[in-house]
Amino acid sequence: MTLIFEPLDGIGEVAPGDDVAALIAQHATLQPGDVVVVTSKIVSKAAGLATTRTKDELLADETDRVVARRGPTSIVRTHHGLTMAAAGIDNSNTAPGTLIPLPPDPDASAAALRSRLRELTGVGVAVVISDTAGRAWRVGQTDIAIGCAGLLPVDSYEGRTDPYGNPLAVTAPAIADQLAGGAELASGKFGARPVVIVRGADPAWLTEGDGPGARSLIRDEETDMFGLGAREAAVAAIIGDEPVPGLPADPGMSLQGIVDLAMSGLSFPRRQVAVDDGTIVVSVGEDDHIGAGVLAQRLVSIGIAHGTTVGVRITALQDD
Repeated sequence: MTLIFEPLDGIGEVAPGDDVAALIAQHATLQPGDVVVVTSKIVSKAAGLATTRTKDELLADETDRVVARRGPTSIVRTHHGLTMAAAGIDNSNTAPGTLIPLPPDPDASAAALRSRLRELTGVGVAVVISDTAGRAWRVGQTDIAIGCAGLLPVDSYEGRTDPYGNPLAVTAPAIADQLAGGAELASGKFGARPVVIVRGADPAWLTEGDGPGARSLIRDEETDMFGLGAREAAVAAIIGDEPVPGLPADPGMSLQGIVDLAMSGLSFPRRQVAVDDGTIVVSVGEDDHIGAGVLAQRLVSIGIAHGTTVGVRITALQDD
């Protein structure tokens, strides 16, 4: 398979109310099976979303919850479910003093563009809406798909075998993200070419309808193992009093397991701790009060870390 990435020249500055699909149709001769990669910025510009509000105000509106914060940098989960620095708000390639947020529903925007392109050209294409994001474990950024239509965003290899006959269980190329990243390389950051046509896509990637959209690439809270930054997770576990977003419940962790973890390294007598009808009971002798307080805090914190509200009851140790 050979993929060809062709950036479009001549789009120019996009203004509120512009018909992005018409601009694309004017400058491209589309072919069936093409994938049209469009930066989110021109979608937001055409929708009139550019604003002169302060970044703090806009960030607050775009944020569902904070994942991590270090100095002026905030990594947040947006209302779309995306986890991005500054909620994807951008002040590059726009008029000084203005900020551009992400489109409110990128998948819907991709579907609308796809429908309009078919109306204008009579050609069925797929559409990807891209934006730039960092990676938690790697330096640098790459474009990812935040919206798509007419394309399978991910291709699961589960159930297939490799050339050696080994079964594949977790391999799942993120096709939409890979096409977005390739399009970014082809267009360049400063070439003023916000649209790239990708030719040669595997027909198996394409869908007759709009498909599941890029939202299917987003991990939900219950399967997100990195829903908070390391510092934020530690703080949430210590000061929280109930399960918090980003610390989903661990179905494999029992109250007895929480007790075992909490007592690790403590000298508090194990025989004075018991699980009784969903509550952890700590029996305190005359000299146990400080140790019991430490244990109670550890029990609650470890419970929060595992997405479980832990009830602790401290009682006086009964004499034998």
